[in-house]
Amino acid sequence: MSDPLTTAGEGFHPHLPDLPDAPGRPVTPLRARLHHVRADSLDDGTAQTGGMRRFAAVSGRTVGSEKLWMGQTHVAPSTSSSDHHHGESETAIYIVGGHPEFVFLDDTGGPDAEPEEIRLRTAPGDYVFVPPFVPHREENPDPAEEAVVVIARSTQEAIVVNLPRLYAVPSEGV
Repeated sequence: MSDPLTTAGEGFHPHLPDLPDAPGRPVTPLRARLHHVRADSLDDGTAQTGGMRRFAAVSGRTVGSEKLWMGQTHVAPSTSSSDHHHGESETAIYIVGGHPEFVFLDDTGGPDAEPEEIRLRTAPGDYVFVPPFVPHREENPDPAEEAVVVIARSTQEAIVVNLPRLYAVPSEGV
């Protein structure tokens, strides 16, 4: 680990010819090289939910990605986010710090069962998967420590649909 950190813009070859990235489409400058996104240059100009702060690292806007979004979310001590879902996007969450809790309604108990509130209590190193359109919220019950997670989404921008409450979103065709 004695190699120095790279400097933004280093490590790519601008003299390489433009090769098609897909049939009939030339490579754009953003898609012809690797991108190094430093921790101190994350983009806060992304969709937000009350009670938390999202920062984009990899997105269409930051690096030209077309199929994924990746960034961080911070939830302050003793704070709960607003209820929300992420539309068509699948979301994978990796817990970096703190002990955030993820809350959703489980309505798989059948037509006569009341939806049950489920609370996933997490720790650093844990992962959480959020399927498309599932309403949820993040909570940080710790009175002193911020919760920090890394998020990866299957869409190239952060889709956030803020909701007035936790409720089940009907599936298409139901």
